Amino acid sequence: MARVVVVGGGFGGMAAAARLAKLGHEVTLLEATEQLGGALAPVTQDGFTWDGGPSYTLLPAVIRDLFRKSGRPVERELDLEPVEVIREHRFEDRSRLRVHGGSRGAQLAAFEELGTGLGQQWVDFVASYGEVWELLRQHYFEVATSPRPAEVSAVLEAREMLAKRIRRTFKDRRLRLVAGFPAEAEGHNPRDVPAWAGLVHYLEQRFGAWTVPGGMHQLAAALTARLATRGVTVRTGLAAADLVVRSGRVVAVATAAGEIEADHVVCAIDPRRLPALERFSDRTLPAMPPQVFHLGLGDAPQLPAGEVVLHGDPLLVVRGRGNAWTVHARGKLLEDVTVALARHRLDVRDQVVTRVDLGVRELVGRWGGSPYGLLWQGRSTLALRHGPTTPIRGLYAAGAHANPGAGLPYVGLSAALVAQAIGPA
Repeated sequence: MARVVVVGGGFGGMAAAARLAKLGHEVTLLEATEQLGGALAPVTQDGFTWDGGPSYTLLPAVIRDLFRKSGRPVERELDLEPVEVIREHRFEDRSRLRVHGGSRGAQLAAFEELGTGLGQQWVDFVASYGEVWELLRQHYFEVATSPRPAEVSAVLEAREMLAKRIRRTFKDRRLRLVAGFPAEAEGHNPRDVPAWAGLVHYLEQRFGAWTVPGGMHQLAAALTARLATRGVTVRTGLAAADLVVRSGRVVAVATAAGEIEADHVVCAIDPRRLPALERFSDRTLPAMPPQVFHLGLGDAPQLPAGEVVLHGDPLLVVRGRGNAWTVHARGKLLEDVTVALARHRLDVRDQVVTRVDLGVRELVGRWGGSPYGLLWQGRSTLALRHGPTTPIRGLYAAGAHANPGAGLPYVGLSAALVAQAIGPA
């Protein structure tokens, strides 16, 4: 039985801890804040509850595998239900587009409504990522093949950026906005994002989006219970100050309460927060979160999709669960967010009962970092991520800042890769 210390109590840290404990290791989880879950933790006020982070996930198999490999199947803990319409895009010319999940045919028909031939253009674009997904799934996302096959390196290290792929594929500005949206929503400039990252559209079309009735924050609660079942020692309110490294190997985690000895350490936080890792991350920047506005409404209109994307400057993304709405804003928000919504014909100014406004600095402080991971600054950014192994022996990387990246599916896969690398006790 090895002693494993997991640094960070977000989804990546919790998933890694649960998997490693099931493999027979003695696991201690450190979380600097008083609450587990990271961006999954809920926000509550005046009887309203909002998801603090994502409201749905792609690749539900990642969550199912996590629960199965750490104990009871997820179906005994949570309900996962598909989101029929993932998002509705509303463009500045007043045209609209509803993107269905898990259906090529539905997407073909919806895009065709924007203009003759646009549907075929879109499904051809999405289909171009099919082989890319299968290749990376087998050697990068689900298994960290080493050394990488030449064809995998050719994809990951290709010079083409997402913006160039989009411009080359689409002439219609609306399709360009749709294709670049996932990257921009996570704080990236598509000019700096490798073209292969566009495979998120393939995942949406093939596997759909899934949510937990009542809120994705219930996933954090279920994982907290799973950690207790597996006997993980959870210490909240205790931050890792640094790693203790001797002869090139990590041997302990330094905290304000003293050193915690370890045979293995899993870093599931921004590595810049640990001095021992600064030299490995000094050329990186975090992808920062948007401004977030949680609105509690007295009589909210029903939103037509999992999220409504209001294109323009600022870019607004509206997510609603009953009378609890969340708005993400990126760009120049020069007026109150409710006024900005009204300009897009979502006028709820008279329905606001309560609200929680969170700026970027406050969110980073609340979460202890950015759950959006590394900012893409070109294809070389990939080389600055680590995972599951790192240059320090005994140290492994999980979470949004590790490979394969940010978002619940990728973060969950990073935890699985760490468990594979450490192996059973």
